[in-house]
Amino acid sequence: MKIAIAVSRYNPEITLALLESCKHELVGRGVPAQNIDVIKVPGAFELIYSCRKLARLNKYDAIIALGAVIRGETPHFDFIAFAVTQGIMEINLENKAPVIFGLLTTANLKQAKARIKGGKRGDKGVEAALAALEMINLVARERQG
Repeated sequence: MKIAIAVSRYNPEITLALLESCKHELVGRGVPAQNIDVIKVPGAFELIYSCRKLARLNKYDAIIALGAVIRGETPHFDFIAFAVTQGIMEINLENKAPVIFGLLTTANLKQAKARIKGGKRGDKGVEAALAALEMINLVARERQG
């Protein structure tokens, strides 16, 4: 099993926590650490490009996109959240490997922190890892017929 994780460097307090919990869960579920490739990109918008490039390599069983877009004072949040959502959806429809949407879109930093390790709303890095494993198994069952 080979998995790629594309992670945004923007909002690193959140995104690096998502990355660590995601990798930890994958390894804990039997994915060898050397079979997990991590690609860091500047921001959430760049997740679209990196995930598309990773998918077109045809060497990953799943790709996980991790990022955090936190609402600010301008409509920038809306544009980025929508664009990344649409971009990831399009990549999923175009390619064989599933791309897991691990982008937090929250109103503030407190809400984002509630969605990482130790937060009240669960750990979205763990959830992304579990979704990737479930989708890999689904694809494998479909191939078996």
